[in-house]
Amino acid sequence: MRTVTKEAQTQNPGMTDPVENELAAIHRLSRRALTVEEVYTFAVRLCDNQTDRDLEYFDRRALESLARLFVGKTGIFDHSWSAKDQTARIYRTEIVEEPGVVTEAGEPGCYLKGYAYMLRTPENEGLIAEIEGGIKKEVSVSCAVSRCVCSICGNDVNDHALCGHEKGRIYEGKRCIARLEDPTDAYEWSFVAVPAQPLAGVVKAYGSGKSLRQMLAGLDREGPWREELRQLEKDAAIGRKYIEGLRKETVRLGLMAEDGLGGETLRAIADKLEGEELEALRACYEKRLEKQAGLPVQLRYGREEGTAEDRDLAFTI
Repeated sequence: MRTVTKEAQTQNPGMTDPVENELAAIHRLSRRALTVEEVYTFAVRLCDNQTDRDLEYFDRRALESLARLFVGKTGIFDHSWSAKDQTARIYRTEIVEEPGVVTEAGEPGCYLKGYAYMLRTPENEGLIAEIEGGIKKEVSVSCAVSRCVCSICGNDVNDHALCGHEKGRIYEGKRCIARLEDPTDAYEWSFVAVPAQPLAGVVKAYGSGKSLRQMLAGLDREGPWREELRQLEKDAAIGRKYIEGLRKETVRLGLMAEDGLGGETLRAIADKLEGEELEALRACYEKRLEKQAGLPVQLRYGREEGTAEDRDLAFTI
């Protein structure tokens, strides 16, 4: 399961006050019947079926699933999962067609439109004024999807055992993009500052939910967990540095061991491998070079140096 965060924009819903049928939809969510004077409504373009800057997209079926999932979901600020940041709620949704628009995947253009309401209170006056004035415009939705499907082979792009394609690369005249498939949940939608998708704006975060840092960001108190988090981040930085060095060394040895493979091809292969896979490939190249040259290969990352006599043998004539 992957968490997807998509950005979009607020829209003028074409009404200043909700009519009776709009109030009826709102009353399905409110604990008491609200009056026209108490409620402010606006519309948001939540997400569409265009390819975004991450080279991913929702198809129409996914948008239809999200239309059901987002009814009743709360609006907050900057994906801060705190009750104090709740400001509005989606009370109905619809799929809007875009005549004349065709997506990169060949589908007729459409987008998911959500209708939101909030209470007219002294605390909300400023936010309502900013929405009306076009200052608060971009919104971002957070949801979960089951798969991210490759447009070239039809497999999950994150399953490297089945899919070896790279998003954005051209294969037989067709660019590799990914379809976000089978939404399973909708978490929330947020007012944000910077959109990333050309039309709706998209920012994504993959995982089973929020990242650890995102979940802890809202906690004000200090504690041992903060120092543990800082140590984990340091360890992760060291690990990334090691992996990068391992990739470079693997490519270097590959250039010497493989006559038919160029640097660009080897780097593309190394970029797709994890630590253990890189170590295995590097060891394979080392053995091949030792057999070809009859000499041990130097710069063995993460291995014992051996005895002084063993090291000297590498330079024996």
